[in-house]
Amino acid sequence: MTLPRVLFMLLALISFSAVQADPVRLVFVGDVMLDDGPGRVIASGRDPLAPFAAQLRDADFTIGNLECPIATVGKPLDSKIFSFRADPGVVSLLKGRFDALAVANNHSGDYGKAAFLETLAHLDRAGIRHFGGGRDLAGAHAPLWIERRGLRIAVLAYNEFKPRSFEAGANWPGIAWSEDSQVVSDIRAARAAGADLVIPFMHWGWEREPEPSGRQRQLARTMIDAGADLVLGGHPHVTQGVEYYRGKLIVYSLGNFVFDGFDLPAEKRGWLLRLTLDRQGLVAWETLAAQMDEEGTPHPVPGALTPCGPVGADADVGECVNP
Repeated sequence: MTLPRVLFMLLALISFSAVQADPVRLVFVGDVMLDDGPGRVIASGRDPLAPFAAQLRDADFTIGNLECPIATVGKPLDSKIFSFRADPGVVSLLKGRFDALAVANNHSGDYGKAAFLETLAHLDRAGIRHFGGGRDLAGAHAPLWIERRGLRIAVLAYNEFKPRSFEAGANWPGIAWSEDSQVVSDIRAARAAGADLVIPFMHWGWEREPEPSGRQRQLARTMIDAGADLVLGGHPHVTQGVEYYRGKLIVYSLGNFVFDGFDLPAEKRGWLLRLTLDRQGLVAWETLAAQMDEEGTPHPVPGALTPCGPVGADADVGECVNP
């Protein structure tokens, strides 16, 4: 056998191995708010994440939305009805449960820019990555890069619920605001930078609405048309619809995960989302129910029916029984 043929077969084997590499498992959860009820739970020496500790770590990478600054500085904004700020001691509970946290939401700036920067510093020291916000506009729009088993995944995060005053600028800290042209540009830039898969994680929609708005549907389709492989969201404090567009999964809202102060049953039920991905995209997905008690601590719900399903252009969303 000639040397060129041997080299060709070796390269083919390497290429085949890369395609056939083991898939990567991601876990996403919705709003994690560690002030008020959950903050009091932590101050009492208890752990609101403990009931889901096993599920949070049963993945290659776990991501949530941090719905509050973690800081000791700043003052609540007069313009907001609800302002949150968690004690820095909560970071020890997040460490080991979350690999990264999105900060693109309508509460990250509740106590001002100094508190926001302190939040990022606490996460940095704990080794918890953050995205959807940064020390300037470029940092806020930078993807979260996940590299596992030869697969490069870019996760982007944006907020489009007021106040827009939290938005980062060229020379000041803040969050990534959802402007359609910028979102499309970021998705394309992530592809050009070598992303095998791109996942936008949105903070959008109207609170307490069980179905996604026309705006959410339009933007989800725009992002998939621009090259996103699936679209995830949160903010409405309830779970919302799940559907496919062009064979790509859209989960409009994961709902709350750690949060108190709600009265409606739908506001106390969120989803933990499990994704299995390979170079071709989504291989499998399922959701697990998270039932929050009066203190905002989530608990698994064995036997609950939640969305799951096969993938592909002709796939339909079904329901699976939670273990």
